[in-house]
Order: sequence, then structure tokens, then C-alpha cells
Amino acid sequence: MKALVSIITPSYNSAEFIEETIMSVLNQTYQNWEWLITDDLSKDNTVEIIKKYNDPRIKLQVLEQNGGAGNARNKSLERAQGRYIAFLDSDDFWYPEYLEKMTAYLQENKAELVYCNYSRCDEHTMEPVLKDFMADKIVTFSNLLKTCRLAPVSTIYDTKRVGKFFFPVKSKREDHVMWLNLLKEIPKGYPLNQTLAKYRMRENSVSRKKKNIIKDQYLVYKDFMQFSTFKSLYYTANWAVNGFLKYSKIFN
Repeated sequence: MKALVSIITPSYNSAEFIEETIMSVLNQTYQNWEWLITDDLSKDNTVEIIKKYNDPRIKLQVLEQNGGAGNARNKSLERAQGRYIAFLDSDDFWYPEYLEKMTAYLQENKAELVYCNYSRCDEHTMEPVLKDFMADKIVTFSNLLKTCRLAPVSTIYDTKRVGKFFFPVKSKREDHVMWLNLLKEIPKGYPLNQTLAKYRMRENSVSRKKKNIIKDQYLVYKDFMQFSTFKSLYYTANWAVNGFLKYSKIFN
């Protein structure tokens, strides 16, 4: 029997997009999954939409107070029973063979972590607005310090080989901190150079407002990695330059 995959999803005011996300999971060719959705006290009808789908593999938890995406992901991780941990935000999308190909790669290569290409799409049309982000490099702790190549929508890891890794709740760069902590424990993460996911480029996304989060990124190194001030500034500068290059090549 195929190993269980635990899909980790935080949701907050996702009514406009979450049905597309739900269908992308239900349409997976790999069907042995559990979906742990933690709603962060949405003010719209996100919860009602999720409850329409009467599938016992979809396990919804509604928090009593808003605690942020990192906290919501942690609540899902606490309940996760699967060997493989996959992340899918409530406005993103997987192609049908995402879980099949990603888990096969982990098994065949005895890898702890794999990431794939993903499309970067307009939030309303889901048409590409940037070139696909390419999984074309092995990821290590060292190169992950300079730029975060790992996105939740396109990365899976094996808990049997590395255990569970949780998100810091006091950082706005919680995903980068979590990946860094994970890469401290394994030699490398592997690229699968196939486009298997779509990332929705939200106009109000915190992650796109690079100028507003330079301080938060600095704190990734200073507070969470406990680097010196000089070393923290060095890596923040590298991250800023690489972030500009990552998002600057817009299609005309």
C-alpha cells in the first residue's frame, strides 16, 4: 500500500479561491492522503465551502482566535499521521500527478526532501505572469541562506527520515526559518525539474512586498539562526538581490 501523505493547509478568508484548491487535491492520481486544514478564524464563508465536501480524508479544524499562518500550519502538523508532509496554501493549485511524482522521487532516490517547478500565476485568471520557477539546483543549508528556493506549494519531505519540523510563530518569514532548520539536519534537498503546481500571485501578499520585509528577513538570520550582525546583514543583502531577480522577469 502506498504511504500516507499529510497535506498541511492554513486557511483564512479564502472563499474566492479555495474550491479550485480543493478540486486540485481531489483530482490527485495519488489518493492515499489526509488533508489537515486549519482555518484561522475566517470572516467569510471559507469554512462553509470546505464543509460542502463530504470526504473523510478532509479534516477541518477551526481555531477560536486568529494566530497567523505559521500557527495554523503547526496545528495541522500536530495532527498529521502521514509519512510524507506536503504543504498547500488555500489559494494554490496542484496538477493531478503532483503527489504521485513527488513521492515516487523521494522513494526512488531515498531522499529526505524534494521540490519541483511551479507556475507563478495571476490571482484571478491563473495565467502565468512570470516564468515558471525552476527546480534546477540541489538545495543545501548554505545556499538556502542566500535565497529561499523552497515554496510550500512545491515541496514535500519524509518524516520517517527527518521527523516533523514546525514553524516559528513569531516570524513573518516562518517558512524560510522552517526550511533552514530542516536543512540543518539533512545534507541536501533534491530538485524535480517538472512543473507540477501553480502559485497564485496575490496583490496583497506579504511575501511580494519585499521592501517591507527586509527587517523580517534580517531577523531570520539574527534571531533564529543567531548569526552576528555583520553576517546577518550579509545574508539579508544576498536575499534581497536574489529576491529581485526571482520576481523581476515579467512576461510582456
